[in-house]
Amino acid sequence: MLYHMHEFSRSLLTPLVQFAETSAKLFTNPVSPFAHAPFAQRIAAGYELMYRLGKDYEKPNFDVGTVLVNEKEVAIVEEVAITKPFCRLLHFKKDLSDKEIAALKQPTVLLVAPLSGHHSTLLRDTVTVLLADHDVYITDWTDARMVPGSEGAFHLHDYIFYVQDFIRSLGPNLHVISVCQPTVPVLAAISLMASAKDPKLPKSMTMMGGPIDARISPTEVNNLATEKPFSWFENTVIYTVPSNYPGAGRKVYPGFLQHAGFVAMNPNRHAQSHWDFYMHLRKGDNESAENHRKFYDEYNAVLDMPVDYYLETIKTVFQNFSLPLGTWEIDGKLVKPKDIETVALFTIEGELDDISGPGQTKVAHDLCSSIPADKKRHFTAEKCGHYGIFSGRRWREMIAPKITEFIKANA
Repeated sequence: MLYHMHEFSRSLLTPLVQFAETSAKLFTNPVSPFAHAPFAQRIAAGYELMYRLGKDYEKPNFDVGTVLVNEKEVAIVEEVAITKPFCRLLHFKKDLSDKEIAALKQPTVLLVAPLSGHHSTLLRDTVTVLLADHDVYITDWTDARMVPGSEGAFHLHDYIFYVQDFIRSLGPNLHVISVCQPTVPVLAAISLMASAKDPKLPKSMTMMGGPIDARISPTEVNNLATEKPFSWFENTVIYTVPSNYPGAGRKVYPGFLQHAGFVAMNPNRHAQSHWDFYMHLRKGDNESAENHRKFYDEYNAVLDMPVDYYLETIKTVFQNFSLPLGTWEIDGKLVKPKDIETVALFTIEGELDDISGPGQTKVAHDLCSSIPADKKRHFTAEKCGHYGIFSGRRWREMIAPKITEFIKANA
């Protein structure tokens, strides 16, 4: 019922949002007489803020046009390498001849994006930086409300099987990078492959800011999952997709609820950000205003998660701690990270991470006890929050070079 009310309220707001968008343009376009009226800039700023607070945010594009490779601008062509019902494997192919690509000798990287409310485009900066020295693929998860019910359910183990399929299709000379939520299923996927002596095991796995053991340095996200009984999640946050989407009738954890939870963690910060945006518009500070637009175009674009995948993640990762306790079984096979022997491990954490607390990712070194010490590395980024691990100045200047060095050392 809540999902239907949400859609209804969006429909009611649409005329107001369109009016606000049109009015903002009327008071800023130099050919419009309204733009020369007293206080026109203030009025336009108010209308644009109203528009952005009420508008519906669609999935953004990656828009990785070019990258600098060996001091040369190279165009990037976005290709779909593999299509599955709940995910596309995207390839950011450099627009060069096969001979030129071979001459670069760039290692192949599978970047596993989170399926936790935001689209994979949240890792745009991650992709852009990695492309300079790597051949990059990324998991582009599909909004569950856009997947017809005829495609069936999607479970946590399906996520793992997807990752394994992608690894096998790109391996064996592959390096896997997982950001936040996927650190757990990626470690499970590689553990099961190692147990089965799979010849397509990747060369390395880099795990960034993920809840491998959510008991360590618990955050508000972890506390919510442990304080509420499993039945609360089943009965409170699961809703049915309305009839105006291809996935009508599918049970999901709606993206708008996840977004509300993210905002509720730092409401004052978001309120201040919107006020600052209004003031930037009033003052004509277009650069700062555009930075705000870009951030919230991404941050406010959310997707629905399949019910089985979401609930199983809550139980397995945040309530039963099945991976660190060694109790996780998939198709009757125990997930044993200690079976990994040849895959190099690099863990990265942010000192100020308030999503996955410090230590939650580093514990992978203890679980992967059979990996030789010279194939293990850990880095804690000082003064770095969760998003700073994979986006922004610290990612570009401090973290990405270390990943490039690690991959090169284990290629």
